[in-house]
Amino acid sequence: MFALSMLVAMAVEAALGWPDAVYRRIGHPVTWAGALIRWADLRLNRENDPFWLRRALGVLVCLGITAVAWGLGLGVVALLPKGVFGAVLTGVLAWPLVATRSLYDHVARVMRPLAQGDLAGARGAVAMIVGRDPMTLDSAGVARAGLESLGESASDGVVAPVFWGLVFGLPGIAAYKAINTMDSMIGHPSPRHSAFGWAAARLDDVVNLIPARLTALLFVIASGRAWRRALAVTWTDAGHHRSPNAGWPEAALAGALGIRLSGPRVYDGEVTLEPWVNATGHDPSAAEMQQGLRLYVLAMLALCGILAGVAL
Repeated sequence: MFALSMLVAMAVEAALGWPDAVYRRIGHPVTWAGALIRWADLRLNRENDPFWLRRALGVLVCLGITAVAWGLGLGVVALLPKGVFGAVLTGVLAWPLVATRSLYDHVARVMRPLAQGDLAGARGAVAMIVGRDPMTLDSAGVARAGLESLGESASDGVVAPVFWGLVFGLPGIAAYKAINTMDSMIGHPSPRHSAFGWAAARLDDVVNLIPARLTALLFVIASGRAWRRALAVTWTDAGHHRSPNAGWPEAALAGALGIRLSGPRVYDGEVTLEPWVNATGHDPSAAEMQQGLRLYVLAMLALCGILAGVAL
């Protein structure tokens, strides 16, 4: 039944996304969780407190918010009917927690102006999905940033929530999204969050360990005749990434498309010398972004096929 629920969630999100009218009226579950995380950060993460206290409070906040999300999921499940109808309702409720279409749309908004030669428009669009300084990016840099976001977000935006929903149902997918949102908001090695966000960052690494590798496998499967190159680059270059997980889907995507990803980038005016993933590949363009989106669709269809097989 969990597999059926996740299949329904992916299908509904692929068909509808999260409509702007709904967002304007009620927001989004991630923004609700974000408000709670922001409140905890402002109230409990005090700069004058000692490091050990800020880390301890961060651990408690991380566990507490995860427990709240899990408990809300359990409470909702207790109110749902059993059987197939209950599984379908669970999938509808899990719909906003899976970014099947939303991810595609965000990356496509970068690809379209880039294909038309509108670098300024592409920079503006990519600034919505990555943290690096878009004004330092040329067209290849914009395409790289968009494809890296596609690879990483395919894992933590789709495959990971579906995986934890498949294992634990609605409580699992709700708890995962809470953890992932905490990591994106406070899990940074900045002076303010290196202590308070430590637990969120480490827990996010743990819960994405399996999904990141599954996402890489899905990209390899979807790459068709290029599967050997995709698999080889994944195996040799996934560990080059600064993240223990993001390198896997990004390396698979780079190998499948024959391009290089990662590499030096600028954050807050400072150059970060990241190693290349698939260093011998060529720089991507809008054409490779279009191919990457097609690969993403095929990978998600493969995931749907797996869910359907499990459900049956």
